[in-house]
Amino acid sequence: MHLNRNAFTLVEVMIVIAIIGILAAIAIPALLRARVNSNDGAVKGDMKAFSTATESYRAAQSPAAYPATVGDLTSSTPPYLDASWADTTTKHGHTLTYTVSGSNYTLTGVSQSGQSATDFCMDHGGVLRLTSATASTACSGAVVS
Repeated sequence: MHLNRNAFTLVEVMIVIAIIGILAAIAIPALLRARVNSNDGAVKGDMKAFSTATESYRAAQSPAAYPATVGDLTSSTPPYLDASWADTTTKHGHTLTYTVSGSNYTLTGVSQSGQSATDFCMDHGGVLRLTSATASTACSGAVVS
């Protein structure tokens, strides 16, 4: 009896599926970690851009003053920040909060679970730090390069 073999056997299909499952189990955590690192890096750049925009705004005011809201930076002509800052609730997996207290400001970026891993803070000194601060205190913690 001669069998014509034009298909894969069930065992061969199961082996291929098992190999694909093993590769996925290895790759998916690495891809998620890369996304978290990417979000942390992107928000660092955005916070540095925010600091530059805030200082430029302050220098253009007479008397010198920081903007009361982020909207002051996006609605100026020309704008100090692009329209993506109009809603500063979340950016790159971080919840952003801007506060002004007298001649000081604080921008905090609190990480959202699963989307980012690090909390950042920047104040009127323009130095990005790893820990957050409250509205009435300056940022403290390790300096981020």
